[in-house]
Amino acid sequence: MGSITWRLALASFIFANVSSLLQADETAAKRTEDIVYGRKFGTALTMDVFTPPEPNGVGLIFVVSGGWFSAHEAISPQFLEPFLKRGYTVFAVVHGSQPKFNITEILGDMNRAVRYIRHHAADYGVDPERLGIMGASAGGHLSLMQGTAGAAGDPNAQDEVDRESSRVAAVACFFPPTDFFNYGKPGEDALGRGILKGFRAPFDFEEMDDETKRFVEITDEPKLQEIGKAISPVNHASSDDPPTLIIHGDADELVPIQQAEIMVAALEKAGVESKLVTKPGAGHGWPDLPKDLETLADWFNEHLQPAN
Repeated sequence: MGSITWRLALASFIFANVSSLLQADETAAKRTEDIVYGRKFGTALTMDVFTPPEPNGVGLIFVVSGGWFSAHEAISPQFLEPFLKRGYTVFAVVHGSQPKFNITEILGDMNRAVRYIRHHAADYGVDPERLGIMGASAGGHLSLMQGTAGAAGDPNAQDEVDRESSRVAAVACFFPPTDFFNYGKPGEDALGRGILKGFRAPFDFEEMDDETKRFVEITDEPKLQEIGKAISPVNHASSDDPPTLIIHGDADELVPIQQAEIMVAALEKAGVESKLVTKPGAGHGWPDLPKDLETLADWFNEHLQPAN
């Protein structure tokens, strides 16, 4: 793991290979590329929007992320086909990527993306109260953070987008990290350490030094502990969280299935509808994973479609 770079993190991300496993049929969806949902440090944050021929009024946010690396090139229209065929409008969100940006900064991007989509929901023909989110691995972690820690907007914000909520109505994801201080077993530290030592960059947290006016690395352990707990979805489980589905292989060595188990247990304790689908013998991805996209689509059908 120590020799794994951010580029290898993307290469190992299961969705990089999913498109070749899916049927070649192209959905007649309209793709609008590079929509700017925000800016930071002079950099544009973008998403692609896929509009199906017969929209059902529901929006799905696909978190384009593996190892907390994100790129426009990683968006696979074939991967999105099962959702487009059911009428979902899909927002493929590219966040500020590691190694340049860390997880706390990435979470800010995701909150901004959800707020932007909600603010412009009418423009895309979706109901702002029926937004779902999905992803895998790091994308699953970020999906869970939106489900558990999405927040109300600032009513006094100058930017109207920032006045919107970043909450979502349903979550479905694959093999997500959920607790960086109990990673695989109680007390196991994976804050860019241990199993995740090959993914150091997204855990390089910084703060502004008031004297030098420079960003400096945070090395104070109590501060790191505070940050690590704040970016662990399991610590945010509460009764107002949305229905959540996790699919996870029980032979996953990169993200142990224990991460899904403790997340579902925390949600159930809070009274939130949640479900864990275990894939026997599967690691961090499996050859027939595309079949499980239908399970995600079924979950969104159940929880985002209006009652008849």
